[in-house]
Amino acid sequence: MATEPPLTQRIALVSGANRGLGLEVARQLGTSGMTVLLGARNLAAGEKAAKQLRRAGSDVVAVQLDVTAQADVDALAARIEQDYGRLDILVNNAGAFFDIGDRASSVDVSHVQSALDTNLLGAWRLSEAAVPLMKRHAYGRIVNVSSGCGAIDSEGEDCPAYRVSKAALNSYTRMLASELRGSGILVNAVCPGWVATDMGGPGGRPVADGAAGIVWAACLPPQGSITGGFFRDRAPIAW
Repeated sequence: MATEPPLTQRIALVSGANRGLGLEVARQLGTSGMTVLLGARNLAAGEKAAKQLRRAGSDVVAVQLDVTAQADVDALAARIEQDYGRLDILVNNAGAFFDIGDRASSVDVSHVQSALDTNLLGAWRLSEAAVPLMKRHAYGRIVNVSSGCGAIDSEGEDCPAYRVSKAALNSYTRMLASELRGSGILVNAVCPGWVATDMGGPGGRPVADGAAGIVWAACLPPQGSITGGFFRDRAPIAW
């Protein structure tokens, strides 16, 4: 039986968290009282962001994390093991390659490879590192930040690298959730919607609104054991 740890004992890791959606997710998790590890490819940028959240009273620690570098993932997992001995929440937020001008018939395949390495394999690497730490306490929440345009029946000819990588992330979410069902570890995908970030561009809704659904999935109670789902604003959406 999974035992839900108190908020002040929970350790959360958010990848790609020095700006935009990831930073807001880290902020919202931090205000709940848990310790948040703010993953950033550029540690100096991560430190600057973490300092901003600490000034607001949150327990936030910047950590070096390039999700495409296995060495970074391994080093961070070892640090979490040594410093905390547990990891309760993983938010796979790091994402890139929103290639709106590309088309499937002409996209540079190297861009597709790069999108897969960040958006799919980055989440895969981190999840593989996180699961043993979560299994130790029979408790964990893995949230894969996805997109509605990664749904198989999503219409559109733009963003081929991004769409395919998010569709693959959705498939991985379902496989991992199935494997871990009953372990106390819940795995879900969340689409934050179109939010006004550097990647999303102007015109989207407030970042805080998109982050709220991710934080909800990161803090799901044991009751109900929602896992293997795809959500936007707490409501299920089609794969």
